[in-house]
Amino acid sequence: MTRLPLGDLRNAVVALRDGANRAPATDAADHFLLCELGEHDARTEHAAHLWANDPPSAPALWFFWTGAGTNRVHRVDAVPWCPAVLRNVATGVVRLCTYFDHHAAAHSWGVTDPLGDLLAERVVSGDGSDDA
Repeated sequence: MTRLPLGDLRNAVVALRDGANRAPATDAADHFLLCELGEHDARTEHAAHLWANDPPSAPALWFFWTGAGTNRVHRVDAVPWCPAVLRNVATGVVRLCTYFDHHAAAHSWGVTDPLGDLLAERVVSGDGSDDA
């Protein structure tokens, strides 16, 4: 998990000529991001998807970082989507990888998200209590 520097995000959005008029809201005081890539080694950058341009075939805005605290190095970059496709011949279901092109970790369909699963479970079960 890391904190998103909103100034860097604003600069990156302005640099996306096609997306400047459809920029994500960035007025909140704090934004924190979780790496979406699942488990990976320390040499692999963490990555969090920030925003997708229209159409979906256009590059998406991602936040990349390594290290922590004062040793953290980060960048905001618009990168193309991963072209990988998972097809289930028996059911006809087609799943696109929801990560950026040339990501080092497994494709999105192979990554589990325990925190996301826990949150989804609480929503489905109707447990709306505020104690975590």
